[in-house]
Amino acid sequence: MANNYDVLFIGSGPGGYVGAIRAAQLGLKVGVIERTHIGGICPNWGCIPAKALLRSAEIFHYIEHAKDYGLVAEKFGVDIAGVVKRSRGIAAQMSNGVGFLLKKNKVDVIWGQASLTAPGKVTVAPVAEPAPKGALTPGDYTAKNIVIATGARPRALPGIEPDKKLIWTYFEALAPASVPKSLLIMGSGAIGVEFATFYKTMGSDVTIVELLPQILPVEDAEIAGHARKRFEKQGIKILTGAKVSKVVKGADNVTATVETSDGKVQTLTADRLISAVGVVGNIENLGLEALGVKTDRGCVVVDGLCRTNVPGVWAIGDVAGPPMLAHKAEHEGVIAAEAIAGKHAHAMDKLMIPGCTYCMPQIASVGLTEAKAKEAGFELKVGRFPFIGNGKAVALGEPDGLVKTIFDAKTGRLLGAHLVGAEVTELIQGFVLAMNLETTEEELINAVFPHPTVSETMHESVLSAYGRAIHM
Repeated sequence: MANNYDVLFIGSGPGGYVGAIRAAQLGLKVGVIERTHIGGICPNWGCIPAKALLRSAEIFHYIEHAKDYGLVAEKFGVDIAGVVKRSRGIAAQMSNGVGFLLKKNKVDVIWGQASLTAPGKVTVAPVAEPAPKGALTPGDYTAKNIVIATGARPRALPGIEPDKKLIWTYFEALAPASVPKSLLIMGSGAIGVEFATFYKTMGSDVTIVELLPQILPVEDAEIAGHARKRFEKQGIKILTGAKVSKVVKGADNVTATVETSDGKVQTLTADRLISAVGVVGNIENLGLEALGVKTDRGCVVVDGLCRTNVPGVWAIGDVAGPPMLAHKAEHEGVIAAEAIAGKHAHAMDKLMIPGCTYCMPQIASVGLTEAKAKEAGFELKVGRFPFIGNGKAVALGEPDGLVKTIFDAKTGRLLGAHLVGAEVTELIQGFVLAMNLETTEEELINAVFPHPTVSETMHESVLSAYGRAIHM
């Protein structure tokens, strides 16, 4: 019975470890199977180390502009080894923290490669990666419920496969031995523009190539346009409606053939190329086909409670489909755990999931874009407020930003909020709570926002939608 569990989570990323802890809190016997990193990609090779790099870039940016704040800073520069060392140290700290939380909640860690070999049975094979202290050994394990939380990996385009030397994924981009003098980035989603910000600030000549007409394709067009102007002002070159059709590797550089939508062709040579064209779910070698688990376009198909079509098999996080965000995975982990425990779990409303991008300027959004709201047939009231009208933003030296709010004109329901500017990734949660509480424009207008804060831009944007903005 030692190898029998109420629930086994395959993968210890944000979805897996959070779901496991919640299941343990509910009194279930829980195990987590991991093959590489405790905590998964997010704390080890994703969200957290990337934000550590971006923080270093942000501080360097402010030092460079010390004169703008009446300060003098001399003899400063980039120590990329030190920047990477700090980032990797933070990653290790976060991974160790996840391990501590699992142990504290009496969740067993089983080390190895998992595959579903029969209903309710998981076979764990040995892996080369050293097991953490206290981890259980490979073997056969059984569980009433199995939750697939295997995450995703970088998507590779045919003929432009990453080689870890000249063509990078985010793994290599997070730990460079040196700063490339020139850098070509394929893809302008969150990963692409965050690395564009980091490497441009560190001194690289950066070019972004985006297949679609708009950078940051999932964002509201107006916000994406504002961000593009800021990026280009920083010296980042951007080609939209363009694709890299061919890459030729040199001794220490790459030459890319870029085709634009108007039929023009050009070649670009750069020291390194980052492939940031999305991710694909890790669904291979899990035994899903043998059990008849349904998949679609590289992801496991689930319902609102994260159940697959096979009883007792669940899936959460990136492997369960977009949006592929750590906080979505965490929330799904809780949903699955509570459903397994027989609690009254609530299905995920994906429109309520915020998105955050930590470039300079930051971008954050929740709900419908203006275009999507119009497509859905809503009559709209749209409010906008620029940071230049906010005293705190001006005092911070961050006057270039925008808050945009979208309301249903008939009901006053907040349909979406879209922000670009300093610290908007912290501001967005105010709108997330408002949407979850079904707040109307009247309640937001009547709320008192503290002064002086950047959050006042949120209030003014709502006022603007109803012709009542004060500071513009």
